[in-house]
Amino acid sequence: MKLVFAGTPEVAVPALDALIASGRHEVAAVVTRPDAPAGRGRRLVASPVAQRAEEAGIEVLKPARPRDEDFLARLREIAPDCCPVVAYGALLPKVALGVPARGWVNLHFSLLPAWRGAAPVQHAVMAGDEVTGASTFLIEEGLDSGPVYGVLTEEVRPTDTSGDLLTRLAFAGAGLLAATMDGIEDGTLHAVPQPADGVTLAPKITVEDAQVQWSAPALRVDRVVRACTPAPGAWTLFRGERLKLVQATPAVDRSELAPGELSVGKNNVFVGTGSHAVELLWVQPQGKKPMRAADWARGVRIAPGELLGS
Repeated sequence: MKLVFAGTPEVAVPALDALIASGRHEVAAVVTRPDAPAGRGRRLVASPVAQRAEEAGIEVLKPARPRDEDFLARLREIAPDCCPVVAYGALLPKVALGVPARGWVNLHFSLLPAWRGAAPVQHAVMAGDEVTGASTFLIEEGLDSGPVYGVLTEEVRPTDTSGDLLTRLAFAGAGLLAATMDGIEDGTLHAVPQPADGVTLAPKITVEDAQVQWSAPALRVDRVVRACTPAPGAWTLFRGERLKLVQATPAVDRSELAPGELSVGKNNVFVGTGSHAVELLWVQPQGKKPMRAADWARGVRIAPGELLGS
């Protein structure tokens, strides 16, 4: 089939690579978000998908909005059979959905209908799911509500961050998306409507959502830190400034600390929660690089009874 691939971040690159390498399909063009400011100089930088497409000699389309007439006209000229999508980052209007003969097929990183929305992996980690996965589905006007072509499952490991889990899903999902394109082309794969039960939503995790509440149980604190790593980054307040929590782990044998109370040893930093303590392993003070929590604690000279979160 002739394909136009839509995607933007690094997590979409494995799927693009899989389609390029498939040998069965022609990736005629790539649709991605416009270049965005990045780095200290805030210079405009092409998305990871755009960079990979340019390396492969594939035409790159960067509409400000996918309803722009110039973009739609070019899409009609290309006349794709199908448009596979991975984390494109913009809402596709009805007029665009009608261009490819076999529609737009999204690779979504959850077991639909669970975790529809922008942040399925973060919500799966935060909720303590033991199993998640990826789904390919036909895009409709609703939020991730279209009929499903295929799924795969992936274990959520006890120490997984969202970044760890998303990396595994990106590579496994790339194979699923390529297989979905094969099945659509040869007619062996048909989309099945999602069940009405089991719908959960996964809106974008905000910076406010990532603030750790020390009155919560240690298990909840651990999940928030892992779910928000690498982005937007779990954080708390220390002496009126933000302290990013890069890595932490529950310390089940420590339950004597009040919520937010710090206890510093020679090589350990513990914080009280609503249940037992958590041990801080890596932190990042405002304006500085990540460092070992014990090194940070020695540098700031924590006083007895001093608290995080206040």
